[in-house]
Amino acid sequence: MLSPDVGKDVIKKELNLIPKLPGVYRMLNSDNEVLYVGKAKNLPNRLKSYVSEKNHIIRTERMLSQTRKLEITTTANESEALLLEANLIKKFKPKFNILLKDDKSFPYIFISDHEFPRIERHRGAKNKSGKYYGPFASSLAVNSAIKTIQKIFLLRSCTDKQVEIGEKTCFNYFLKRCSGPCGGKINKEDYAKLVEATDEFLSKGKSRKIQTTLSSQMEKASEDLDFEKAAIIRDKIKSLNIIQSSLTVSEANLIEADVIAGYKESGKTCVQVFFYRSKQNWGNQAFFPKHDPDEKLKDILNSFISQFYENKAVPRQIIVSEDIKEKNLIENTLSKKENKNIKISTAKKGSRLRIVSLAIKNAKNSLNRKLYESQNNRDLLDNISKKFNLENSISLIEVYDNSHIQGTNSVGALITYGEEGFIKKRYRKFNIKNEKVKQDDYGMIKEVLSRRFTRAIKEKGNYLTFPDLVLIDGGKGQYSSAREIMNELGLNEIPVISIAKGKFRNRGDETFFYNGKNYKFLKNDPTLFFLQRIRDEAHRFAISAHRLKRKKGISKSLLDQIEGVGGTRKRALLNHFGSARAVESASLDEIKSVDGIEEKVAKKIYNYFHE
Repeated sequence: MLSPDVGKDVIKKELNLIPKLPGVYRMLNSDNEVLYVGKAKNLPNRLKSYVSEKNHIIRTERMLSQTRKLEITTTANESEALLLEANLIKKFKPKFNILLKDDKSFPYIFISDHEFPRIERHRGAKNKSGKYYGPFASSLAVNSAIKTIQKIFLLRSCTDKQVEIGEKTCFNYFLKRCSGPCGGKINKEDYAKLVEATDEFLSKGKSRKIQTTLSSQMEKASEDLDFEKAAIIRDKIKSLNIIQSSLTVSEANLIEADVIAGYKESGKTCVQVFFYRSKQNWGNQAFFPKHDPDEKLKDILNSFISQFYENKAVPRQIIVSEDIKEKNLIENTLSKKENKNIKISTAKKGSRLRIVSLAIKNAKNSLNRKLYESQNNRDLLDNISKKFNLENSISLIEVYDNSHIQGTNSVGALITYGEEGFIKKRYRKFNIKNEKVKQDDYGMIKEVLSRRFTRAIKEKGNYLTFPDLVLIDGGKGQYSSAREIMNELGLNEIPVISIAKGKFRNRGDETFFYNGKNYKFLKNDPTLFFLQRIRDEAHRFAISAHRLKRKKGISKSLLDQIEGVGGTRKRALLNHFGSARAVESASLDEIKSVDGIEEKVAKKIYNYFHE
């Protein structure tokens, strides 16, 4: 092992040149890979600690021993440094930082600001004009909430065009899920009242007030002997009760808060985030940050919070299960970012403590499941090594499959499986470019593997890392083709195995080919089930990629093939004739009569179909 003095010498040489300002520093190795990103209120003082301290933890010593270069970015203040640090950690994913994995945007309910506002699900940048309510923990939760809200408040989900035309009532109106602005069944003033009631429910949690109003309306309808109206209102009250039970009302009356709780065991951590809005629990999500086994839970939560909110809206309250060391800095930074006062606190007693305890319990359960699954995966990967007598242990498998119909829309697919399951960000599809191999499975396998690994060799460190095993869906021929191209690329050390179904394509009768030998598993062997599962996932991904390509091909008009017919002319022709087939059967004079189609272009179109 190299000495940490190597990294210390790199820092010593730079120290006198670094200004005494806040900022971010990056430690890089000999391949210019970022090892660690850190921030500081005073950069030289922070970096001196790496040089002067003698007893660093093992992780820091390993980092210093690999450090060959130091890069500095100064900032106006410490808050800017915190935001930049979170951004760079997400960008470079340094192996010595605590990393938030599985980070993604969350869905919201969006209500537009049209004359008759529309309710819909939204995910991503909030660049549309209207009101956003959320976040919700999952698409399932937000879809369920929208469906129920439509039953209670009758907001439209139909298109703006349908409302503008105003002649035909949408199907939701007849299902009692829309008030019918698309068919002129409601005026703007009455619809605005529905939108206002929806806003009160979603932003302020005034469900009791709404329920009281509905109950009064139902009683009046009954007194007026309008039993049909009374039944409709009764169904609304039922829907309101359903949404109240699914979006559990918080006893702590949290109007706008995230509860963040962590649980650490066996060197792994789960962080649970619960979203509370309008006194209701809008769901929770589990995260498993990557970190050194010796990291303390409070440091993990500290880093998690700054990364989690780097690209997300921040609530007014963040309640954490542990005191974090940079509480004041993160509060000030997020408050400036959101232009509102944000408080971070720990729950000490009462209803808030009960909520945090529930979040910790969820984190513990999620982590235990994750550890169990990881151990099972580790055992299955080890069993593959034993079965095929592989020299090295397996942590990463790439599985390849092809899909085409008689050589059309040919696609190759790659999926990846690791110790923690399927790794979706490493999925890839390959549109087959070589016309000669589009009906040749062997040729397709060669093209896909050649493109995947040639790029990895050329872009060393900037493309997908090499797997420990390549699994091919196919028989002896596919195995030979794959092994041949891998050897040509100098990747002899990466084992290749192919999996072929039985004579009658029986599941459970698969034959495996590796290194000149055939292998079989007992039909109830868990390792066989595992290999079938990852093979089936590759097949599913290949089929979906093929269908998407075929759909795009089908959606292309015949007119796209004609030189000189661009988007504007194509639209003019389709608006005039209704379809490309109608253009095909039209006379030259009929084509010339279309606005924007001059005689020269009309002749081209006519000749294309009639020559």
